[in-house]
Amino acid sequence: MTRPREQLVSLADTPYYHVVSRCVRRTFLCGFDRHSGKSYEHRRQWIEERIRLLASIFAIDLCAYAVMSNHYHLVVRISPEESNSWSNDEVLQRWTSVFKGPSLVQRYLAGNGLQEAELPAVGHATDVFRERLTSLSWFMKCLNESIAKEANREDDCTGHFWESRFKSQALLTEQALLSCMAYVDLNPVRAAIADTPEISDHTSIKERVAPTFDLATAIKSQTEQQFLYQFPVTLKPLDRFEGGERDGNGRGILFSLQDYLQLVDQTGRVLRPGKRGAIAETQLPILERLGLDFDDWFSEATEFEARYQANQRAYHRRRRTAA
Repeated sequence: MTRPREQLVSLADTPYYHVVSRCVRRTFLCGFDRHSGKSYEHRRQWIEERIRLLASIFAIDLCAYAVMSNHYHLVVRISPEESNSWSNDEVLQRWTSVFKGPSLVQRYLAGNGLQEAELPAVGHATDVFRERLTSLSWFMKCLNESIAKEANREDDCTGHFWESRFKSQALLTEQALLSCMAYVDLNPVRAAIADTPEISDHTSIKERVAPTFDLATAIKSQTEQQFLYQFPVTLKPLDRFEGGERDGNGRGILFSLQDYLQLVDQTGRVLRPGKRGAIAETQLPILERLGLDFDDWFSEATEFEARYQANQRAYHRRRRTAA
């Protein structure tokens, strides 16, 4: 029997969840359809961009993701402590960057004077939106609904794009989290569409190894698809690896990135029953393929976060110059 979503997502048990969403009939509605000869490959970029932007607006951190031809996987961390740190105005700005919001909230954000009796309604809306910005169900609704509408517009049709509501799985231990992340990052290798994980397009492991996500291009693309993004979005990096110790806020993955890459590489060399692909034994170890020396790895890993910050500064400088 199907269980209610509130019974499947319990932050008292774990903040980490594995999420899967599939296209109708499992057809190739996001990749290349061999039967019709039509390519839908560009839709995978839509999904990846939408995932990254929504994660930057919601109080939800991305640990891993893989966008495949007919489905996608996410491993997320729900972070209510992040939304609790936002001011009321920031909550309203974040929510109205995805939805227009009630006219009362629009008037408030526009600086129009409100009567004293109207202010409690704004406060109530803020509480509701703060909770929704920490909701996995609302995150997935904002992701899947917009992609379905755009795909149907492109195909000039109506009907379902996704076969059902998303499926979620609680990850209750560090082992479950790491094994699930490795499973997600190895999806293209298992499907025999990539030889190694670090060259797998539309995956988190490729993004971790060589960050290439362009915030300005993503916002432009999403805006052209009639998505709202009036809030000044700052790209949120993928949930970081903390090594053997967590930071003061208890955030991050209790594992080192070096060890995780080696874990993925070794796991990917094992051919799973029923799967077509595996990393060939002739392939060098992943750190050698990346040209990284073991002794230099930790300095490389610390520069990873700085790349995002540098990209953010460059993006905001371009925006100020354009204005």
